[in-house]
Order: sequence, then C-alpha cells, then structure tokens
Amino acid sequence: MKTLQKSGGIAALYMAISHLIGLIIFILVLDYINITDPMQKLAMNIEKQSVIFSTNLLMYVFFGFALIVLSLALYDRLKSGAPALMQVATAIGIIWAGSLIASGMAANAGLSTVVALYAKDPTQAALTFQAIEAITNGLGNANGEILGGSLTLLVSLAALQTGGLPRGLNILGALVGAVGILTIIPALNALVAVFGLGQIIWFVWLGTVLLRTQPRATT
Repeated sequence: MKTLQKSGGIAALYMAISHLIGLIIFILVLDYINITDPMQKLAMNIEKQSVIFSTNLLMYVFFGFALIVLSLALYDRLKSGAPALMQVATAIGIIWAGSLIASGMAANAGLSTVVALYAKDPTQAALTFQAIEAITNGLGNANGEILGGSLTLLVSLAALQTGGLPRGLNILGALVGAVGILTIIPALNALVAVFGLGQIIWFVWLGTVLLRTQPRATT
C-alpha cells in the first residue's frame, strides 16, 4: 500500500507539471489558440513538428499512464470508506486515461501522415489535418471536461465522506470538479481554463499529501 501511495503522489505531481508545461508551450510559445486559419495552423504544425510531437507525449500519452497510477492509488486509499463512489471514480479515471492516450497517439500519427501529404497536396493535407484534429480534440475532451471533472468531484466527495484526504483539498476538488462538468455545456466551455488551472493546484496538493501521509483507518 505504501509503495502505491508514493507512486500515486509522484504521478499526481507529474500530471500537474506536464499539464502546466503543455499549456505554456501551446498557449504562450506556439500561440496555438489564436491561429484559426487551417493552412496557417497546418504550416505551424509542420514547422514545429518535433515540439508538438513531444508535447503530445508529455500532455496526453504519459499523462494518461500517470492517471492510471493515480486512480489506483486513490482507490486503494479511499475504497474502504466509500466503495461505491471509488469504484465509479476509478472506472472514470481509467476511461479518461485511455481517452487521453488515444488522443495523443492519434495526434502524433496523424501529424506524420499530414506532413507526408503536404509535400504532394497542401490543400488535401489541410482538409485531412482538420479531420484528424476534430477526432483528437474529441478524445482529448476539448469539448468539455466531463471525465476529468467527474473524477475530481467523485474522489473529493469520497474523501469528504471518509476523511482520507484534507478537508480543504476536498472542497477545492469538489469545486474544480463541478466546474469541469459544467464545461460540457457549449456556453460554458470557456471555463475549461478555470478547470485546468484549478486541477493543477489540486494535483500538486494531492500529490504532496499522498507522498507525505499514509491512509488512516476508516469504519
């Protein structure tokens, strides 16, 4: 149990760091959000292929594997006091992890395909890139953080019920999780940024707790 808790803490800290680095690269370095022209976005992806490939691994593929470890660690810590909640939360965590891994792998595979096609037919490459991007965005939850929000909320509710995590952390997690779920509504999708920053803080706090404290007995 002790080893799993430590592994979960390391995984949570990695998830916070990788998410923060990924956001900095995509938003500040690549200015990805503000590039709306398909041809311009395609050209940037081809020019910065190695950066985008590495960032997809960091933010999606490796993040997904870390999420599996964290989900199992949280289940092990909280299952005795809230078995039903943690079974659902863990299932959602595994589904979310698979979705993120698939998104990152598909994005990198699609990028390689588009780069080869661009040399022959730039227009067709742009159309192909748009199709791939729609798929990877869907897998990556760009249209709403329903999976991440649900996991964060359920874990926080379970921890409030069992006392297995600090109360302040649980209140933060419940608020962040609720915001994540609300982002599935198109009019509230802009709250994804609030959810992302809030979850980074939650991951750091959670990872620190898992590394420093052991589960206490629950009845």
